[in-house]
Amino acid sequence: MRVLVTGASGFAGTWLVGACVEAGDEVTGVSRSGAAGDDDGVRSVALDLREAAAVERLLGEVEPEVVFHLAALSHVGRSWEDPTSTLSDNLLSAVNLLEALRRQAPKARVVWASSCEVYGPAAELPITEAAALAPANPYAVSKAAADMLAGVYADAHGLHIVRARPFNHAGPGQRPMFIVSSLTRQIAEARLAGAPRARVITGNPQTRRDFTDVRDVVRAYRLLAAPGVAPGPYNISSGRSVSAAEQIAILAELVAPLEVEHVVDPARVRAHEVMDNRGSPERLETTTGWRAGIPLRQTLADTLAWWEAQLGRADTASRRGQQ
Repeated sequence: MRVLVTGASGFAGTWLVGACVEAGDEVTGVSRSGAAGDDDGVRSVALDLREAAAVERLLGEVEPEVVFHLAALSHVGRSWEDPTSTLSDNLLSAVNLLEALRRQAPKARVVWASSCEVYGPAAELPITEAAALAPANPYAVSKAAADMLAGVYADAHGLHIVRARPFNHAGPGQRPMFIVSSLTRQIAEARLAGAPRARVITGNPQTRRDFTDVRDVVRAYRLLAAPGVAPGPYNISSGRSVSAAEQIAILAELVAPLEVEHVVDPARVRAHEVMDNRGSPERLETTTGWRAGIPLRQTLADTLAWWEAQLGRADTASRRGQQ
């Protein structure tokens, strides 16, 4: 199967490219850097989705049967710092890809990675796909607009677009600007330094989020690309939410007897914070048979181990450079 992945060098994109290669797909991975993971047999293409003509040329050349659109500026906090770039980049990329699909690959099955952030502060939990979109930050606005535009193009032009709305996902390889990766990196640094305790700094420790392991999310994306899946929105979620404080408690158990000291930094406490966010995965489960298989405890343990390996290699390289 000919597969095109945008955002192929990103966190979920890297895992998705690997899963597609393992399944025997012919993969073209698109990113601004031209990197698409470490897998052999992947065609890596450097492409800026903001350049409409280049996007259209690539789709005409690849003739993809399946397109996974994961590329986006994806951090809530940074979207407050630079809302202009978040909105312009994400929306222009969306328009250009939809136009290229309409002209060059109208028969392709498209999995459009939206976000749970499009729902905003929900009136009722767990959130279903029927909930109104009420984005509460610039990133969420950009994703909600792109989500709705993808739905409009699907209806108006007969495109087969499945809009995946993943809730928070985490796992090995994620940047430390995200909570699970931040917590595990801070503890990994303390363990590698031989410190008597790990000092872990967070924002509001009571905010609750619905976490799914990135490997389960990627599995959901691939299931949603199957020919029999009807277009429309699908939540990817565990149906449960957990606070930052609860994550730290799990990590403290994993690294005992190392003491974990939790410090709340007021500068990291966001205004307009959604305090609890969890989704119903019922539609996805009923349609595809998907179930979240990797518990949060395992995700935390694997991400911690990944950080220890990464930081350990960096430390070894630094020592060699000083010799």
